[in-house]
Amino acid sequence: MTSEQPDLESIHNRAYLAVDDGELQSATRDFDLLLQHHPDNPFYHYMRGLVLKYQMEWAGSLRDNLQAIALAEEFSQAQHWNAAIAATGLGQWTTVRELWAACDITLPEGDGPIDGNFGVAVVRLNPWSTGETVFMRRIDPVRARILNVPLPESGHRFGDIVLHDGAPTGARFDGEREVHVFNELERLEPSGFQTFVVFVRADSVDDIDALLRASAPGIGYAEDWTRSIRHYCLRCSYSAPHSHAAKPDEDTAWQRERNLGVAAQSRLSVEKLLKDWVAGGSGRHLDAIETRECPQPVREDGHAWWLSPEDEDDDEDAQGDEEE
Repeated sequence: MTSEQPDLESIHNRAYLAVDDGELQSATRDFDLLLQHHPDNPFYHYMRGLVLKYQMEWAGSLRDNLQAIALAEEFSQAQHWNAAIAATGLGQWTTVRELWAACDITLPEGDGPIDGNFGVAVVRLNPWSTGETVFMRRIDPVRARILNVPLPESGHRFGDIVLHDGAPTGARFDGEREVHVFNELERLEPSGFQTFVVFVRADSVDDIDALLRASAPGIGYAEDWTRSIRHYCLRCSYSAPHSHAAKPDEDTAWQRERNLGVAAQSRLSVEKLLKDWVAGGSGRHLDAIETRECPQPVREDGHAWWLSPEDEDDDEDAQGDEEE
């Protein structure tokens, strides 16, 4: 090795370790250098495209994954899926459709954005941070519309369309069957609904169910967070094998004070919904209606958030909010 020739083996090892450690900027620099010396290596193109995907650098990720596809000796699902994710992030629908067709995925006819029914799944919002999980309706293989009312701290709303990763990282029971959990990558289209936090008192579950079933102009969805939000350890969140120490049964007595999330187009819509609900039965009280707008947590290097605990030795005490 001369002073002009870098130690490519060491750079190779360092690049892959940087990916494992979540040091994406360092990994990008090392794969840049490796590709300067090995421009026809499909594995380096794939890896740089993977790293750029987790940095949400869609143009670069698409370029590298398409190059990996062109250089590969055989078909690779991973390269095609990552290329399709990047092309979706860019809104390049012709390319997206070609890539899904290559994977033998049947799509609704058309040449623009895909709007199909790919079933219900769960998305882990901001997986690099708190990791709140909510149910979603998949409108294509990697885009989905949020069906729950996320907590304001997530920076998301009911009805947002999000881009999610292709590999599931766990499973949830949706009331009928186990469904996949996917990590969010980016919010593509914000919803027109605001999130209103509503504090009420009610004598029975029937009173709350009446509120959840009620409708009013401008109301998108109402959710009893007191009932639906649960706190899981990270391994439970990812369905990773482990055990907990036995805990006493939780108190199942009715909690009269309830916290709700309401997706609505205006505060007036929420006020009318609650006014009608209070008037519909004794023992129903509205304590407050609050709003809070929060940005999404910023992604930072140093954590391989795309891995499940089966792949990464995470602390079992790490917790996230879950909506059932």
